[in-house]
Amino acid sequence: MGRYTGPKCRLCRREGMKLFLKGVRCESEKCAIARRDYPPGNVSVRRGKVSSYGEGLREKQKVKRFYGVFEEQFRRYFAIASRSKGNTGETLMTIFERRLDNVVFKLGWAMSRAEARQLITHGHINVNGKRVNVPSYSVEQNDEIKARGAATSQKRVKTRADETKGRQCPSWLALDQDSMGGKVVGMPTREDVSIPIQEQLIVELLSK
Repeated sequence: MGRYTGPKCRLCRREGMKLFLKGVRCESEKCAIARRDYPPGNVSVRRGKVSSYGEGLREKQKVKRFYGVFEEQFRRYFAIASRSKGNTGETLMTIFERRLDNVVFKLGWAMSRAEARQLITHGHINVNGKRVNVPSYSVEQNDEIKARGAATSQKRVKTRADETKGRQCPSWLALDQDSMGGKVVGMPTREDVSIPIQEQLIVELLSK
């Protein structure tokens, strides 16, 4: 029997994809999804056919775990997406992408979105020159994100930036490693969402 990898790694195996919930471990060969690419439990047990409701619920839970949001936040984002013009599902996913904790993670300043939320809540991140300690803050085009000038903030961000140097920054973000800064040069599109998700199933689930 394989060594127990903890509840978060088991979530990755159950969803069949990397959720990047364990930071450094997710980038290494120790990641549960890399070691055992199948759901936890007895692999000989066949799972029954999932209903359309179950499929939609699973997709919703996948998004919640990936971005680290609770049900109330998710419902609020869905309401915003429903009132917006365009495809509701695609709009919903871009709303998640614009969260400040996701931006900090994508800039390579944290090993996971959970660590990015900690950086923000502890006051290490500035947006347009002002400290923002709300991880759900939604960035806009031309926003400038920087590590605060304090030595502690600079050290924490630089350490992580060095460790994630090979991570690709999305095209809608511009990273300046020297100044420990980043800029929102565009708005994310559906193609920028890295999670393999069928958002239309979520729309159908929540529209009933």
